[in-house]
Amino acid sequence: MGAPAEGEDHTSGPLAILAGGGSFPVSVAEAAYAKGRSVVIAAIRGEADRAIEAFPHRWVGRGQLGTVMRLFREAGAHELVIVGGIRDRRLPRLSELDIGAVFEFLRNLRILSRGDDSLLRRIARIFEARGLRIVGAAEVAPHLLMPRGRLGGIGPSAEALADISVGIGAAREHGRRDLGQAVIVVDGRVVAREGRDGTDALLAAHGASRPAGAARCGVLVKLPKPIQDLRLDMPAIGPTTVATAAAAGLAGIAVEAGGTLVADRDAVIAAADASGLWVHGFDREAGRAAR
Repeated sequence: MGAPAEGEDHTSGPLAILAGGGSFPVSVAEAAYAKGRSVVIAAIRGEADRAIEAFPHRWVGRGQLGTVMRLFREAGAHELVIVGGIRDRRLPRLSELDIGAVFEFLRNLRILSRGDDSLLRRIARIFEARGLRIVGAAEVAPHLLMPRGRLGGIGPSAEALADISVGIGAAREHGRRDLGQAVIVVDGRVVAREGRDGTDALLAAHGASRPAGAARCGVLVKLPKPIQDLRLDMPAIGPTTVATAAAAGLAGIAVEAGGTLVADRDAVIAAADASGLWVHGFDREAGRAAR
């Protein structure tokens, strides 16, 4: 795929979207359309939502790199958004790879020993080497970003704000090791840290360990890793995060304003208010102070 000549507008063609699961790929496509720009979507089979089918798309397997590149090249795309969750995190088997992916897989075997963010950066370089500029979902759809302050009618107490401060430092240190984006803090003490299975698994495990009938307490603090390329994997929350946090007995969720994507904000607010849980966006300066 040839890159645009110097000075040529990267946005002259359709926006390419490599779509994983959840509502974010559709939101990005809708935002592009609202700006008068067309899209071409490679929807990962078994991950992407069927709502993708409302836009020009092709369903692809996780190992079909050559197919994906050909789709974007034939559409004339020069910018790519990689967005959406991946539940199946195993690397594709050789039998699942098309010829374009085989060579890239063999050239990049070292990704097997690296964390998620190292893997994502290497995947991004493969696309960039073929003339696609990687664009963050928030660049196309800035309305998805978490605002500063609370979402909904409930805000954190003074004690909760103190827990958030503890959580920012702990989450930052945890992320520096490329281990996860989130921690749970209760009464000033970090009681759980996110693992490879993600935030929902962290919340489910915390809920399972909580004594029956215990009062709602504690906060989920989630923020970008220091090594994280936010074009590729910005932290995200949605209605499911709120429901799982409420089921786990937490009092609230705190995320970095301007550094977190919020799926279906109205539904997040409704779920938080209905469950008596607060959702708070802390200032990026608070994150920097803890770093």
